[in-house]
Amino acid sequence: MRFVADQQVEDIEMPENLKLNTFLQEFHSDCPAPECRFGLYGFAFGQSPFHVPAPVREALCAAAGAGSYAAVPGIPELREAISRYNRHYFGFDAAPERVYVGPGTKELMFNLLEILHGTVILPTPAWLGYLPQIRYLKKNFHMLPARASGRIHPGDLRRLALRLHDRQKILILNNPNNPTGLIYGRRDLEEIAAVCREQNIAVISDEIYAQTAFDPGAFTSMGRIYPEGTFVTNGLSKSHAAGGYRLGYVVFPHHAQALRAQFKKILATEYTAVSTPVQHAAVAGFEPGPKMDEYFATARAIHRIMAEYTHRELCSIDGVRATRPEATFYLLADFNALSGDLARAGITTSQQLSEALIVHPYHTAIVGGDSLVLERTDLSARIAYVDYDGEAAFARYAEAPPRTAHERTEFAERCAPRVAAGIRMMARFLADARAGRLAPEPIPA
Repeated sequence: MRFVADQQVEDIEMPENLKLNTFLQEFHSDCPAPECRFGLYGFAFGQSPFHVPAPVREALCAAAGAGSYAAVPGIPELREAISRYNRHYFGFDAAPERVYVGPGTKELMFNLLEILHGTVILPTPAWLGYLPQIRYLKKNFHMLPARASGRIHPGDLRRLALRLHDRQKILILNNPNNPTGLIYGRRDLEEIAAVCREQNIAVISDEIYAQTAFDPGAFTSMGRIYPEGTFVTNGLSKSHAAGGYRLGYVVFPHHAQALRAQFKKILATEYTAVSTPVQHAAVAGFEPGPKMDEYFATARAIHRIMAEYTHRELCSIDGVRATRPEATFYLLADFNALSGDLARAGITTSQQLSEALIVHPYHTAIVGGDSLVLERTDLSARIAYVDYDGEAAFARYAEAPPRTAHERTEFAERCAPRVAAGIRMMARFLADARAGRLAPEPIPA
């Protein structure tokens, strides 16, 4: 029997992150050079390098026998803990009945896009997971490029919204931002919210990196600024280094009871409920307390050290610019000033740049601008500075927190030698491009 996939599925492109992962695995296994045995300098994957906090691990073990189905929106203890978590850390009133739990924020955003009517407004550069979902759901969408500040401008949002004729529009706002590492401040959000109220724009505020803000006081949840129109999503993956737990949540806007009932119907149809033991583990992760405070503070401090180091070292390379992160574990590197040198080596698109960097002898993995919903010819790339042993870095930081600039540099180079070596390799690649020495090998099919 010959099986035929539905045409809608045939039309889907593999998400860029999975496509990249597959490409890197195949390249690594096929590269004939003996030097390849060290692997790759991994700037492509955005996964926290740290360990899952002890209270979360212990709670998971204790809940191993919880084999019953959970309530569709989540167990009551978890929804209450998430409410307290948002109030304590972000000053955001997230009443438990407005909290719905799902198997990761990616799934919840997909569910929200399923049920919300309207054209999607997608600021760029963007996380590489949004656009595949929008396309799969066949939603109308428009890009909204960020300005030189790395943030969208309220005036640009208003002008775009005025051209759209839907009764409701949907803005996806990622704050703190992946891939730039930048934060929208309170005033930024107030100005954006004013446009959203005026133009009837619902906001899906992806706040998965909220807890990573280097200065916790610099982050404000859009749920505080625009509570009547914002869906706030967050979860365990980035702040708790628990991406494999697959647990996220969404806080619905005020007065959205009817929509919550529709959402519950979708969740029950698609996956019934999130794993019950994982939900019990998440209660411990979202419960404010000294152990979690210490974990978050140490993680933020190490991310900040690595951000400062990576930004400084990249910007010391002639022709390279980069955003200065305020949160997350990413920055956006800009290689466009070197476009002439790269063009002479046949590199005119970000995809070609990514492919040239991955071949021998460079073996450096980045996420190119085309995957970030930028123009194909925009020679920018997301750099994730997490290719190191996070548990060892945690222990070293606890033993002797670096105080001076020199100590922070020493900490970064000692705890993250592959990050340091990978930046040096990027510098070598660009020097070879300027000198006309690039001769990339063919990419494995």
